[in-house]
Formats: sequence, C-alpha cells, structure tokens
Amino acid sequence: MSIIIYIFIIFLSIVIHEYAHGWIAYKLGDPTPKIFNRLTLNPLKHIDMIGTILLPVTLFILSRGSFAFGYAKPVPINPYNFRNPKKDIMWVGLAGPLSNLLITLILSLIIKFNLPDFLVEAFELGITINLILFIFNIIPLPPLDGSKIVASFLSYKNAYRYLKMELLGIIAIIILISLDILNWFILPIVRLIMDILRVKTIL
Repeated sequence: MSIIIYIFIIFLSIVIHEYAHGWIAYKLGDPTPKIFNRLTLNPLKHIDMIGTILLPVTLFILSRGSFAFGYAKPVPINPYNFRNPKKDIMWVGLAGPLSNLLITLILSLIIKFNLPDFLVEAFELGITINLILFIFNIIPLPPLDGSKIVASFLSYKNAYRYLKMELLGIIAIIILISLDILNWFILPIVRLIMDILRVKTIL
C-alpha cells in the first residue's frame, strides 16, 4: 500500500510541476499552454511514457523503495508572448521547483498528525522526492529550470545563447550524475531541509 501511495505522490508531483510552469506562463501573457490543453491537472495530458511511468517505477524497484525520479512532458511556452520576456521566463522557471517545495511543506504538515505508519512512510518518501526535484531542477544548466533564472540576469543576446546550449547542458548533467551528484550535493541539502522541517529522514 505504501508503495502505491508513494508512486501516486511522485506522479502527482511531476504533473503539478509542469502545470505550475504552464499556469504562470499563461498568467504572464502566453496562451500557448492553454492552446495545447496543458492548463489542467489531468495526468493524461502530461504523461510521458518513459519519464512519468517507466523511469520512476524502475528506479523505485531497483532501489528497493529508497529512490525514484521522473519527469512529465514539458509544457510548451512561447516567451515572445511575455510582456517582459527576460523577467517573466524567470518566474516560469521558478514555478515548477517552487511547486515541489510547496508539496514538501504540505506533506510535512500532514505527517504531524497521528497517521498510520504506512502513510507516514509514504509521505516521508514523497517529501524526499519533492525536495530532490526542487534542488535538481534549480541547477543552472539548460534545459533545467535553474537556467531560466540565470538567463533573467543576462542580456537578451547572451540569455538567448545560454538557453540554446541545451545539448551541452544535458552532457554536463549526465557527467554530474555519473559523478554521483545525488550523494555529494543533492542529498545533503535534502537532509538539511528535512531536519529544519523536523521530518524523519529516510536517507
């Protein structure tokens, strides 16, 4: 039961992450997410067969329930529709990670109640994965959300060049993962935040 609840939490977290991007973009003047029918929490509109289903389930099974990661289909956005493209793209980039941080805070409050052990365990796992999503996505490498934040401080010309470096960014991300960035960078921050929230760490 705890495994089913945990998979549901990570699945919902990924969907909310992408929805947040689209919602903020729409509020800032870009109708593209609405045109492509992505302003919805209907998971069927956000599912990526590999990133949303196969990857997290496989990682969860291989890690014996200690880790999972995944992603949804990116919400299409046209920054040329923004009133202030350089500034607004920053808010769109922040929206996804901040939604994961919000989920973390909500779950950390819920587990303060007297819940069954299997629910507490599932929510602790949910908190962990949402913190991992939050920290990983704010790394300033294209195409991660952190690159949108960095781009907002660059000139339009340099921001455009920087955001177009997705191939190099993906290569850098693969290198960081191969160098075990999860254990030497991400997880220590996750533990620190969980200590601050007074949530039992499972790491």
